[in-house]
Amino acid sequence: MKATAKAHTNIALIKYWGKRDEKLILPTNNSLSLTLDGFYTKTTVEFREDLTEDIFYLNDKLVSDQQFNRVTAFLDLIRDYAQKNTLFAEVRSINEVPTAAGFASSASGFAALAAAATRALQLNITDQELSRLTRQGSGSACRSIYGGFAEWEKGTQQDGSDSFAVPVAPKDHWDIRVAAVVLSAKMKKVSSREGMRRTVETSPFFSSWVDSIPNDLTEIKQGIKDRDFEKVGRIAEANCLKMHATTLGANPPFTYWHDTTLAVMQTVQKLRDNGIPAYFTIDAGPNVKVLYLPENEEKLQQTLREIPGVTDVILSRSGQGVTYL
Repeated sequence: MKATAKAHTNIALIKYWGKRDEKLILPTNNSLSLTLDGFYTKTTVEFREDLTEDIFYLNDKLVSDQQFNRVTAFLDLIRDYAQKNTLFAEVRSINEVPTAAGFASSASGFAALAAAATRALQLNITDQELSRLTRQGSGSACRSIYGGFAEWEKGTQQDGSDSFAVPVAPKDHWDIRVAAVVLSAKMKKVSSREGMRRTVETSPFFSSWVDSIPNDLTEIKQGIKDRDFEKVGRIAEANCLKMHATTLGANPPFTYWHDTTLAVMQTVQKLRDNGIPAYFTIDAGPNVKVLYLPENEEKLQQTLREIPGVTDVILSRSGQGVTYL
């Protein structure tokens, strides 16, 4: 029983930041993302009768650390779902995303893993069911099931049965683009999970952040529907800054930004002042993603590459959802 799936990473325009249930990965707020075609994970899962434990290869290297533990724990969930608890798997993933540097490598990674594993076990499930399962491996991964824009609904049920992503607009709805500005491929000091936990438990700014989300969502979805770039960019940039402000109020305080992060943010604001519409957003890492329109691609890319400390600029369009190879 073998299958291969490919999933793309996504960038949250309305951020997921904070959990109401750590074990089930249930968020404190809805979030909204754009799937990107420039970053992806391709994963093959083969369930074999001869195996006595799971085996995990990442980029052709055998993994046995915390990453392996997350993968095998997630496979346990799928085995339970399929009632195939005695079957173990060999997992081989090729990850075209810098790991743990703020590029949502876990989103494409767990979406591809969930899709390949469920297909290998011949489970006939809907995208909504796949999204719900995927959420339990990595929260943001549930949005990578879909192409284009997707919203992760936080849900209200304690068992997480109503917490999954839904499509908002398909990838061909709008040619909005994202430049991923690479500053550092190093592992970050504070993981997303630890950062969320610390912020929820200690930041006095967190409750205000949560209260601001419903209005942001309503406005940005209208902007997406209308293809209103200025509105979408303005809301996404402000939402990003609010999220990162909560980390400065945590105890102890922390930030994911580097000096170059600030330089990129200031450069994007200067581009706007000079008549080139562009907006930034930043996940839990130092790297910056810049929203722009295709007619400004050449000028924007050139300007971003000239910033000292920028090591690469990777351009993406709206990406597709999970595919099977």
